[in-house]
Amino acid sequence: MRDAGRLVGEVLSALASMVAPGVSTADLDDVAEKRIASAGAIAAFKGYHGYPATICASINEEVIHGIPSGRRVLQEGDIISIDVGASLNGYYGDSAITLPVGKVSEEAATLLRVTEEALYKAIDRVRPGGRISDIGHAVQHHVEAYGFSVVREFVGHGIGQRMHEEPQVPNYGEPGRGPRLTEGMVLAIEPMVNAGRPAVKVLADGWTAVTRDGSLSAHFEHTVAVRADGPWILTAREVPVAARS
Repeated sequence: MRDAGRLVGEVLSALASMVAPGVSTADLDDVAEKRIASAGAIAAFKGYHGYPATICASINEEVIHGIPSGRRVLQEGDIISIDVGASLNGYYGDSAITLPVGKVSEEAATLLRVTEEALYKAIDRVRPGGRISDIGHAVQHHVEAYGFSVVREFVGHGIGQRMHEEPQVPNYGEPGRGPRLTEGMVLAIEPMVNAGRPAVKVLADGWTAVTRDGSLSAHFEHTVAVRADGPWILTAREVPVAARS
């Protein structure tokens, strides 16, 4: 699963380097499709329940499942969530990031920072003997401290030889509840956080979920294995050379 996760991370890094005003979400999708295929892997999303693209590209008030299009061109001040999934040698990896397009508002920058922080606070709760709800509680507690809200309708999930497996991993709830974490479990943990209220709706395309109040939304995700010596982020992205110095 680390091989699949590494590939997903590499694709996300490549797409992140492309994000700029004037780039279309179809441009991003095309690069992702080619990189996944060239690695001998299968795009996990394309064709899944009829989904038409390789990535999900969700802009501003779009929460998840935004469909790439040549007509969706990034503008200065947008934020874009990119979700990538791939299957390699029979195992899946799934990861998402939300990025600023050029200079963004202070609210948008804070939303991105807090949502990513919530992801890592949730990952810190991944340990044998813990409970699934410990993960969601960590997300909710951090997010709501900043006045943001957690999406209820969509949740994280188990992952392995299938894209979506049990258990479901909500991003809210009281700690100490739900299935107990055991070594060897693998979870896709994915906070989806709105700047406004938590309610969402799905557009007429049957896929794109947006905030009901039109507020911004951010989404970060990693595939994480439960190990005795701590969580293993299987979709961890390699740190650029410049960032290591």
